[in-house]
Amino acid sequence: MERKNLFFCFVSISVLINLSCEKSMTEEKIIAMAKEIHERVLTIDTHDDIPSNFATEEVDPGVRADRKVDIPKMQEGGLDVGFFIVYVGQTKRTPENYEKAKADAMIKFDAIHRMCKEMYPDKIELAYTADDVERIQKSGKLVACIGIENGYVIGKDLSLLKKYHELGARYITLAHNGHNDICDSANPRESLGDSESEHNGVSEFGKQVISEMNRLGIMVDVSHISKKSMLDAVKLSKAPVIASHSSCRALCDVSRNLDDEQLLALKENDGVIQTVALGSFVKKAPPEKDEAMEALREEMGITSRGAVRTLSDEKQAEYRRRRSELNDKWPVTVADFVDHIDHAVKLIGVEHVGISSDFDGGGGIQGWNDASETSNVTLELVRRGYSEQQIAKLWGLNTLRVWREVEQVAAEMQSMSSR
Repeated sequence: MERKNLFFCFVSISVLINLSCEKSMTEEKIIAMAKEIHERVLTIDTHDDIPSNFATEEVDPGVRADRKVDIPKMQEGGLDVGFFIVYVGQTKRTPENYEKAKADAMIKFDAIHRMCKEMYPDKIELAYTADDVERIQKSGKLVACIGIENGYVIGKDLSLLKKYHELGARYITLAHNGHNDICDSANPRESLGDSESEHNGVSEFGKQVISEMNRLGIMVDVSHISKKSMLDAVKLSKAPVIASHSSCRALCDVSRNLDDEQLLALKENDGVIQTVALGSFVKKAPPEKDEAMEALREEMGITSRGAVRTLSDEKQAEYRRRRSELNDKWPVTVADFVDHIDHAVKLIGVEHVGISSDFDGGGGIQGWNDASETSNVTLELVRRGYSEQQIAKLWGLNTLRVWREVEQVAAEMQSMSSR
């Protein structure tokens, strides 16, 4: 009897050792598998901000520097495609400010074209179509696309949509922080005299804007806009829409995220939400962190999103360092971020979910804090059991599918109007 018990003891120990080794090998296999998948799939980040002095000696996209997205970091992290953003903040709607918004937009358009056509044409190329994206990526170069953040840059001039489309804009976020002439924002601004709602969703002018975007082949982006505006937009658009950088309100209850009703409306529209790796949209910070961040901003005189760029290089570096220290103290991780992907996939299906960072516009989390760490998102997806086909959809194919459907709707509308 003792001999039998001894035998089972040895067997149990052997099984435990084998299971332990198998578990260790599984993790190694997961890492290897994730690396191979990441190299094979097309990776698209739908939102990367740029400053007004982008593609100059001051902010050279070909040099590995302290920005979160540049050409070396994209290459290191296996990020194939970036939507570089023409962002213009909301100001009071006056004729002078409409002209300034248009001029500020042109500065950023020029910078993106300069990067691709003059500075680094051998490394990165501008895509005008979904087919361009795949062609350029297969050639071995990185892909640049253009998105506009804030429809304010058209003012009240619909003809500017055609101009921006010709320059390469392939999506427009209808509004930003503060209402504009197109629709209500998710974040009204008291400093601009905003009430909670100005248009009760999309305005009459906004309806014309969406129709013209459909006709031209510009994706309608519903990030940043109010819930009523978003629900109006998905009904008005003849083509699928995107939420280029929003996460799930069920997991992080902030106005910039989409709730489950909005996600289901997006599915009905056949659109895509590109979940965003911006810490405060991924996980609600504890009060202590909010207080520490506010104290830091107050100390350094940072009163708005663009105020950081008015600081000296030395002060900017200090702010980033101290902000990073606070983020490390209260981390938001890649796992927290992928929780949002999981939620959206379970609710509306993997065909309607994508990925964005909002790098250089506030985005960045522990594990995916710049473009060089992009493969860590794929690793977390593999750990959770996503297949290569599903990962390919999340990283790029879903966005390209919407882009192609938008192109098809535009072709049909233009064909109809020419008869």
